[in-house]
Amino acid sequence: MNTVLDVRNLSVRFRSGGRLLSLVKDVSFSVSRGGCLGILGESGSGKSMTCKAVLGLLDDNFQAEGGVFFEGRQLLGENPETLRRLRGGRIGVVLQNPMSCFDPLYRIGEQMAETLGEHTSLGRRRIRERSAELLELMRIREPGEVLRKYPHQLSGGMLQRVMIGLALALRPSLIIADEPTTAIDSISRHSVMREFLRIKRTGETAILFISHDLGVLSCIADQVLVMRLGEAVESGPAGRIFDNARDAYTRRLIRRHKAVMSKFLAAVRQGPEAAA
Repeated sequence: MNTVLDVRNLSVRFRSGGRLLSLVKDVSFSVSRGGCLGILGESGSGKSMTCKAVLGLLDDNFQAEGGVFFEGRQLLGENPETLRRLRGGRIGVVLQNPMSCFDPLYRIGEQMAETLGEHTSLGRRRIRERSAELLELMRIREPGEVLRKYPHQLSGGMLQRVMIGLALALRPSLIIADEPTTAIDSISRHSVMREFLRIKRTGETAILFISHDLGVLSCIADQVLVMRLGEAVESGPAGRIFDNARDAYTRRLIRRHKAVMSKFLAAVRQGPEAAA
């Protein structure tokens, strides 16, 4: 498998009153096509800050150093417009709160059309057809009706699947998912994770999946990086991390959540295929 994302010695500092506060310290990892790296950590561990640095979403109060290579191209220091186009095209992004990612004043179909219009050469009629196809792919019933609805008329799970569908539409080399199941109910969480598993099984896309939820990561990740207080404390194959962690913090973290992790994994793999 070829490497899609290679992060080398990434550090992030925040400027505060003339001082630089260290938030992420010398973190390295890579993700290959068809594989999934899970970044595990509790709140404040630096995992989402790492994600934002990779995506170029930090403002001028932050200082990122190191290497973020996407398909061999260094992203740190790249101009904002180039990064914006990459985020919409070659890099798909699925974020934590689906409601905050949609404009409440516009219908779902209008917002999907805007994204597809900006990143593809499809005409207006084909964009409408493609939008409905994407909703069907995400197992959303009555796609024509859903396209006419406003974001507040859909559940969090449905909005999350719309986001995943849009991310897939542009055939990205990489999908970065930052806590994509945190803000949705348990039934929707199972459904969304089944969609991520379908994406992974195609073998065409690398996935960087950030979560504090061991159940979610045990379902999707091949490799796991554990973060604590901005540092990577352990990394390796998911099976070894979950069953035979070497770091004391990782062992405590997994021990606290092991029972829930096992139940979640069983629910996703054996649960009904119906969409939430």
